[in-house]
Amino acid sequence: MLRFMPVGDSMTIGSTGEHTWRYRMWQHLRDTYGGPFALVGPRETLYDKAADAPTSYAYADPDFPRAHLAGWGEGWLHMAPLIGEAVRAHHADVLLVSLGLIDLGFYTNAEQTAENLRAFVAGARGANPRIRMVVLPVIPNVRAESDAPFATEVTRFNELLAKAIADLDEPRSPLLPASPPSSYDINHDTYDGTHPNASGEHKIAAAFAEAMYQAWGLGAPYHSG
Repeated sequence: MLRFMPVGDSMTIGSTGEHTWRYRMWQHLRDTYGGPFALVGPRETLYDKAADAPTSYAYADPDFPRAHLAGWGEGWLHMAPLIGEAVRAHHADVLLVSLGLIDLGFYTNAEQTAENLRAFVAGARGANPRIRMVVLPVIPNVRAESDAPFATEVTRFNELLAKAIADLDEPRSPLLPASPPSSYDINHDTYDGTHPNASGEHKIAAAFAEAMYQAWGLGAPYHSG
């Protein structure tokens, strides 16, 4: 049994009525991975915007393994202290990580965010020395179009992320960069300039899927149809 844990912020937890990219990834693995697998993690809910809390189970299609470690307004800063116990408790083998936008937007600069990334990796490996991690760079959102300092921090963090991956990658615990979706367009792939709509969900899932297929031969090329 190969256990995947999606780790992320609001783009990963999703909100009431959405499928989420987690669902798209599950569909892809169901159709292409030739062995037993599960999505695991300590949480299952979507974010309920009306309640301003992660209390919703109203997925567009709830019939899939909904477990994850994602939170609305949470970033590397918040997940670094949690990841060790989550990996240990849920026996995670592969982490699919999309974090950083919220850190840079509200909590930490690029350098501080990169330190929290390194703490996250150390925590995950402390729980499972053979953990595999796939990490998606920060996708600039609508704020980056009008806030130049924020856009600069996003660019800087993605550079530091690439350096951290190069520094920390090791054979027994691979740290794999996912390429940002080349065709991702916040005007067409999000519903508000940040959060993915259906096409955005497919593109984020595809970024993770293509990285694992190309580097590890896991699954197959991603098809959204």
